[in-house]
Amino acid sequence: MGEPRGIFCSAQGCVGDVIIEQRLVESKEPASHVPLACSAQYCAFPVDGNVLCLWNTTDPSYQPLTLRGHHEPITAVAFGNTVSPLLICSASQDYVIMWSLDECRQKVLQGLSPRGVVMGTLLGQVLCLRLSPDDRTVAVCAGNKILMLDIESRSILAELEGHRGHVTAAEFCPWQTHIIISVSEDRSFKVWDHHVGSLIYNSPVLTAFPLLSLLIDAKSRQLVTGCANGQLWIFSLVEGHHFRCVTRVSLKKKSESFSRRVESRLCCLPEESQHPCTHGLEKGDEVEASLPVLGLAPCDLSAIVSAPCVCGLSSETTSCLWIGSSAGLFIFNLANFELEAVLHYRDFRSLSIHVAGSCAVMSKANDDKAICLLTSLFGRKIVMLEIRVAALVRSQQGHDAGRHLSVLPRTCVGPTSPLCFTTAKESKTPPAPQRQSAGRSTVKDQPLVFHTKVRSSGYASAPHVTMFSPKANTRKRGDHSSRCRDGPRSKEYPLESSPPTKLYKQRVLAHGPAAAHCVQYSAGDGQWLACGLANHLLLAFRADLSGTPTVFSGHDGAVSTVCWSHDSRWLLSASQDGTLRLWSLRRAELALCLGKDVFSKPVRSAQFYYVDTFVLLSSGPELQLLKYHIDTCKDEIQRYKQKNRCKRVFRLPTTGRTEITSLSAVNDFYSYLVLTAGRNRTLEVFDLNAGRSAAMTVEVHSRPVHQICQNKGSSFTTQQHEAYNLFATTASGDGIKLWDLRTLRCERLFEGHPNHGYPCGIAFSPCGRYVASGAEDRHAYMYDLGSSTFSHRLAGHTDTVTSVAFSPAAPQEGRLGRGGLRCVLLCSQCLSFGRLLSTTEMHGHVAHEH
Repeated sequence: MGEPRGIFCSAQGCVGDVIIEQRLVESKEPASHVPLACSAQYCAFPVDGNVLCLWNTTDPSYQPLTLRGHHEPITAVAFGNTVSPLLICSASQDYVIMWSLDECRQKVLQGLSPRGVVMGTLLGQVLCLRLSPDDRTVAVCAGNKILMLDIESRSILAELEGHRGHVTAAEFCPWQTHIIISVSEDRSFKVWDHHVGSLIYNSPVLTAFPLLSLLIDAKSRQLVTGCANGQLWIFSLVEGHHFRCVTRVSLKKKSESFSRRVESRLCCLPEESQHPCTHGLEKGDEVEASLPVLGLAPCDLSAIVSAPCVCGLSSETTSCLWIGSSAGLFIFNLANFELEAVLHYRDFRSLSIHVAGSCAVMSKANDDKAICLLTSLFGRKIVMLEIRVAALVRSQQGHDAGRHLSVLPRTCVGPTSPLCFTTAKESKTPPAPQRQSAGRSTVKDQPLVFHTKVRSSGYASAPHVTMFSPKANTRKRGDHSSRCRDGPRSKEYPLESSPPTKLYKQRVLAHGPAAAHCVQYSAGDGQWLACGLANHLLLAFRADLSGTPTVFSGHDGAVSTVCWSHDSRWLLSASQDGTLRLWSLRRAELALCLGKDVFSKPVRSAQFYYVDTFVLLSSGPELQLLKYHIDTCKDEIQRYKQKNRCKRVFRLPTTGRTEITSLSAVNDFYSYLVLTAGRNRTLEVFDLNAGRSAAMTVEVHSRPVHQICQNKGSSFTTQQHEAYNLFATTASGDGIKLWDLRTLRCERLFEGHPNHGYPCGIAFSPCGRYVASGAEDRHAYMYDLGSSTFSHRLAGHTDTVTSVAFSPAAPQEGRLGRGGLRCVLLCSQCLSFGRLLSTTEMHGHVAHEH
């Protein structure tokens, strides 16, 4: 047995800060694929084929414990779950033996040979053993069946048959102990009730390669299985989800993407931080290697959450796991399905093993250290590594990326800021007040938290007090808007309402091949909604879809963007004809038109900004800020004289001058930050108070982002102020990613809605608890922020759902009787039956159709 090896060196300093080789042993027999097991105090492995050896992980000075009793090579090892007595089970072709480590240690101290209890004989080739949570039952995976053995009586309780290949792994469900899940070389998983010996669920064939490993995460209620070609499959075990697939991950692609992100972060560090220490570290030529998933284990990051360099991690929400492969170890986040850290064995030349044949990892709760047991794929070596998890994660995370960013302004507008622009007839823009919320004074500025044990994300729990209404918007509203404010809609939006699930009403938008591209409710009062069509028209409806819509015509191309002013008096539209038009809702006429003579590139995105003070738009690689003036004089004699005007006051190119595919900014209150997505898959944040780029992150999605959506709330609801730093991005074929602006970290990934080619839209609910998305299967999908899989699937359309929107208003009254909640609006392409516009309402648990 070897003593702890020396300290190695990594790019961030001494490898002693990251990894130490504690023990080394060489077996007489090849150790390429021997079984390994780790517990909180011991790690176990076979030596010389049929001898079981145990190392103490807490005190390396303890002598190894060797257990003899098998005549054939040991093929499976597993620890029990109780601390006292601590059990370990081993299996070979001849015996399945249960050992009590306390008794074995006492026998050794007395100079006697420890003996175990034979649970079964000649059961066949056993590839996996698992003990139940109470250590009363052991599952023996022998061949293509699972034998459930009672430990006390040593009898067979059940025999589970159904797999067509060798069972490679099995796990008991922590919250339903009568459930056991198994994976096999037949490339499928099965769910069993071992109390009655019945099959509950049989999955289809998942992949062309054998499934090797299995893990059940109790926090996220997810099943994770890995196969021989480096694919991870994740399934939901939530009741009612019917074992639906949440996502599939390629470990190789994730590793390559993670390496590029780490390189981009290192490039942003000061020069003195970029010089790696090369003693002990050898970066050779890149070798193409497969990454079979040899082992899966829980990873506890709670001990390093408070570390200042570990950005955005939260112990309440971050459910992570260790992935052991032949080339290295990976920390995988089950919320955003991204890698948090990577450790390649080949990066440390002093390690005894660079290519692993077997791997087992264990990390204790609230402990910075993790223990890894490895065997050599091409030799006979077995090593035990001690990994400092905090140092590993810290060395590969960003440094203060976006840490000082916030949607809510913390300073006044600077004297040289573009936001200070005024015309001769206007007064100077007042300093931007901060948005106040009910819980602001009691909530610290910490990374966002998404609880997985409750339905909501936790940000909808602010005390129901005064609703937010921007004081800065002092413009006089129209009579209609005032009447609406005085009506029943001034009630607060119900934060705890269930999401819409039933179709309430639908309406034909157009007859003929004219798809609906975009839709938006009026932000201030929620009384109106606008819809842009492919037939060059812009329609404005009342929110209840009653009456005749107001039609705005003039574009020569499909209307791609529509936006309401905060006072609901003006509509802004951008079209594929390259023009930007501003319309008057009251007069139903064009107020301002900006064409190709103003913009060198077509306008892709446009919106009102800074409480209707500016128009913000993207044209090619530039972000542009326009100051506009609309003459509202009612002089009928001079009404044909053009008094409306617009002036560009600021323009700012993106880093690398890449084309902007989407932008987003808050208009409901004063905010300095603008979010942009580029054609090169970057996400860049601009601070318009400083007039510069504030932060940028690369490889946001696998494809260019087609929409950025911020959690803006509404005038009828109050959220905690941290919640306004949430935003989501979406790209075709790559799901929806939820981000925290302050850290620029992806906090969660939503997948499950089919979106492979058409750019389907997304929207936040006003309460901040849900994200809705369109899809190509003629449904809209509703996601809870605390779960990675969808909670509801809304039907009613006959083609791709292209855009979704939530009403910002409070519960409706009138013809809905006791009051329902108008929540979501869907737009769909309907080539053969016209264009359908539908709203969804909830009236308690009863849906009303009109």
